[in-house]
Amino acid sequence: MLQSWRTFLQDSNAVIENDQVVHFDDRLAELKRVQNEAILVDLSHYGLLRFSGEDAQTFLQNQLSCDVREVTANQGKYGSYCTPKGRVLASFILWQKDDAWIMQLPASLCAGMQKKLSMFILRAKVNITDSSNQWVRMGIAGKAACQHLQEALEISLEECAQLRIIHTSDASILCHAPDRIELITLEASAQKLWQLLSKSACPAGTGCWNWLEINEGIPAITVETQEQFLPQMINLDLTGGVSFKKGCYPGQEIVARTQHLGQLKRRMYLANIETSDPVSAGDDVFGTDTENQSCGKIVNAAASPDGGFDVLAVIQISSVDAGKLYLKYPDGPELHIRRLPYSLK
Repeated sequence: MLQSWRTFLQDSNAVIENDQVVHFDDRLAELKRVQNEAILVDLSHYGLLRFSGEDAQTFLQNQLSCDVREVTANQGKYGSYCTPKGRVLASFILWQKDDAWIMQLPASLCAGMQKKLSMFILRAKVNITDSSNQWVRMGIAGKAACQHLQEALEISLEECAQLRIIHTSDASILCHAPDRIELITLEASAQKLWQLLSKSACPAGTGCWNWLEINEGIPAITVETQEQFLPQMINLDLTGGVSFKKGCYPGQEIVARTQHLGQLKRRMYLANIETSDPVSAGDDVFGTDTENQSCGKIVNAAASPDGGFDVLAVIQISSVDAGKLYLKYPDGPELHIRRLPYSLK
């Protein structure tokens, strides 16, 4: 997080820990607002890697699970970068800006991903730079968020479909959902945009945005869950993050074989856990059918405005069908499965 941006947020009453805004006034009150009002969130927990050079598209096509040819200046894609065994090292959103490709992923993974991908450039004409401090990310979400943004920026967002990108003179606008929109802007414009949007949207902590992502079934791989899942296990095949028609990329053979042979035994589910104890990425899930053996792991967790935590968890399909599920221990807090906004079939 840029120091000047941090100072600006703190002057606006932000409480910041580990480069993330915890809250502005009251964490629970902000969570309650997200259900009935528009909120404004700093998104510095995301980082940005920029891929440039005349071979950048070909390089990315050969490294990522998504079809980079479908990525344009106006349409982004979900995707993943995998190990040769098909295990996800990072999940991200990819889009094009000017003559470069921009990858947004958790800031904690940027340095590792940059180093890892740089090892495979060889003689290709590709440059990878961490541009996280070049742009400020902020999000507006909740009731009438799209309308508020249109009025503030005096633009039309009629085509605000998922991962649609709209570029203006002040910002690039990334539509995550009809009422959840991200702005990527230069620092020189960020403070003005924040002040403008905060007139109609209440500033809120990062947890509110994370809760929305979880309930939309969009996972974020973190350090705790790297190399734990195939892309299909975190439902990337259902959200356009895996192409089964493109050429080879690391792990492609295993990913494709699992898909075509119908051998996928785990899926990512949305669930609520009624507990006041912390819930974290990487926590184990146990099922009545597996006794003392773990049958799944938490991918992401966020406090729920209805109490407890909402989570995305990769769990054995058979365990979900068999009976009850529990967190951390065979007799731990129970997971209550909820419906995702997309079908798992």
